[in-house]
Amino acid sequence: MIAFGIVALILFLLMLAVLELNKNTILGFILLIAAAIGFVVLFIKVLHGGKWYWKALGWIGFLAAFVGIVFLTWPPTKAVPAYEGKTPVYTETVHLHDGDVRGVVIGDGAVELYAGIPYAQPPVGELRWREPQDPEPWSGVRDCDHFAPMCMQPTEVPIYSSLKQIIGYHDYHVSTADNYLAPVSEDGLYVNVWKPKGDVKDLPVLVYIHGGTLQTGQPWYGDYAGTGYAKRGVVVVNLGYRLGIFGYLATEDLKAESAYGTTGNYGLLDQIKALEWVQENVAAFGGDPDNVTIAGESAGAASVSAICTSPLAKGLFRRAILESSTVASIEPPHSFRSFSDAIASGKELLARYGASTGAELRRIDAKTLVNEAYTQHYMTVDGYALTETPYESYRSGVHNEEAILHGYNSEESGPFILFGRANLKTYEGKVRAYFKSYADEVLKIYAPTTDAEADAYWARIYGAIFFDYPHFCLARLADENGIPAYEYYFSKQNGRLNAWHSGELIYLYGNIPNGSKLFDETDRALSDAMMRYVLNFLKTGDPNGEGLTAWEKGDGTRYMEFGQTTEMRDEQTLALFAVLDRMAGWPQN
Repeated sequence: MIAFGIVALILFLLMLAVLELNKNTILGFILLIAAAIGFVVLFIKVLHGGKWYWKALGWIGFLAAFVGIVFLTWPPTKAVPAYEGKTPVYTETVHLHDGDVRGVVIGDGAVELYAGIPYAQPPVGELRWREPQDPEPWSGVRDCDHFAPMCMQPTEVPIYSSLKQIIGYHDYHVSTADNYLAPVSEDGLYVNVWKPKGDVKDLPVLVYIHGGTLQTGQPWYGDYAGTGYAKRGVVVVNLGYRLGIFGYLATEDLKAESAYGTTGNYGLLDQIKALEWVQENVAAFGGDPDNVTIAGESAGAASVSAICTSPLAKGLFRRAILESSTVASIEPPHSFRSFSDAIASGKELLARYGASTGAELRRIDAKTLVNEAYTQHYMTVDGYALTETPYESYRSGVHNEEAILHGYNSEESGPFILFGRANLKTYEGKVRAYFKSYADEVLKIYAPTTDAEADAYWARIYGAIFFDYPHFCLARLADENGIPAYEYYFSKQNGRLNAWHSGELIYLYGNIPNGSKLFDETDRALSDAMMRYVLNFLKTGDPNGEGLTAWEKGDGTRYMEFGQTTEMRDEQTLALFAVLDRMAGWPQN
């Protein structure tokens, strides 16, 4: 009986953990407790001392009951509240171009948040794969107290997301308050606005574009929420935009039916439409439409990079912040493809679904198409949003921004090579597979003698290819065009993501939780310094200010390191960048 009790208790605790990690409803926990009590009573009074197969059936029945409970109490889908606590505290009414809104007070009463304001019509039905249209006006006051759905994207089983949070972020909080799923919908073209509480005006505006490989993501995630900057006198706007197949499918017939002859850049057009909305409405929140900075991380930064050379975005912003991506190199390593490749991919997709035109695909349910995000998540030169590649535009002196703040992290490759690490046995093969005839040069630069070195060198090389080198390209193009460009290198270690891809976000946007033990006072001090640099940049285009280490503008050969110390340092990867230059055909001086 002791052995039975120990096994039953361990199994019960594991089942409780599964229900919590999977975000099942409270009813699931109640039913599990009832099932466990019933099983124990049955085992003691009936099965104990009986035949082994009756005991086996009892265990099987208990496990089957648990599986049934999991599915019966699956987490419901409901809108994510924008307010803290059970009851929202509403703001005064704000008058916008299309109607009146009121938001909620958050951030210890210092910030107002207006969540889920439409900046375009829902791109559904006949508006799927069309340019974003002006939102429909509304009457009355719209309560902006919940976030709008995420734009249509592949979703994960909740327990998988929880395990990623534990393993990847080392950051998970047991709670029943979040036992639900955030909605996902084609109807996702909304903005969220954070502002200082009260009557304010002429504040700098920061518009943030989320990452997620142009396949996933949402505009309210805590690491880049606007609360931190709103507390410091900035109006922050985060936006949703079409993703995957819904944002980046290109077909000849969709191009032909467009009044502007465009296809393949619907997500990019959404972002530009949101910037137009900002110009029209941000003053109502106290923001200055003549002082707008756009920012993004990863695929969001790639989007910012494209917007910087889009003729449609001219005059919609002044400055740009790009974190861990650009598409300014001759052949961007991700998030971008040629128009011919986009059309060819579109033809292959049509064939997979037995359709002859993109218009026919509009009759197919979004849930059927959503997994094509993996084949359709690249911007392209469509002749409308982008008339040439960003590299070509910069070479011609064409750009929209007047100053750039950009950079990357020391461990960018971390999540991408998690299951593709290198050792002495595999290292050379990985290098030769990518660099081909240039591999010998790279093997001379990075010549490992141990497995640990091989692993570290491959991580560095992978990060350089996909993230570091494109920033080097952008820095040089900015320098050629006389654009002040301030580059950073984030290397701070902590108890969470360290300096992995996206690890800087929580610092740069001032969202380190006060009570988190994953960060210490050095992390909070660094976050404060990074935010002070950004605040100066938002106001003037120059991050420098009183009490801060001087940040030199440059051409990619030096950067400001944000790590254990904050200081200017020489770029450490120039030899590898020189190889990548020759591979890409970068003009040599």
